[in-house]
Amino acid sequence: MERLWAPWRMTYITGLSSPDGCFLCDALKADDDAASLIIDRRTHTFVLLNRFPYNNGHTLVCPNAHKAGLGELASEEMCELMQTTHETMELLKKVMRPDGFNVGMNFGRVAGAGLPGHMHVHIVPRWNGDTNFMPVLADVKIIPQALEDLRQLLVDARKGS
Repeated sequence: MERLWAPWRMTYITGLSSPDGCFLCDALKADDDAASLIIDRRTHTFVLLNRFPYNNGHTLVCPNAHKAGLGELASEEMCELMQTTHETMELLKKVMRPDGFNVGMNFGRVAGAGLPGHMHVHIVPRWNGDTNFMPVLADVKIIPQALEDLRQLLVDARKGS
């Protein structure tokens, strides 16, 4: 049996049991946006990099309020969630130049929601050829960029640096 060591996964495993059980609320309350990987804070939404990405640039757009579904959002929250999703995709296009995106939401554990109580939109940049032999033959995904480095590029691009 081949063993792949992924010590960074312990942060994820142990982090699932925060006091209120919501890593998104924890990130929003934190004083350090860089440590929380937050890219943008708005009136009703915020944006952060997924700490355990499916692909480089995997981003989450979240309502500030801890709400489980679209039906719980006020009109202003819904509009800002969609506007922020669009603007985040444009930012990722500018900085990362992907060939496309997967964008989606999961509601309920059965549908793949790892955090069913705080809804969020996943934005996953995709490139032609980003599925290579590693995931196909070795069941291993390679993320080629440090989250902290990507966060800084996105924050700088958002500010127009």
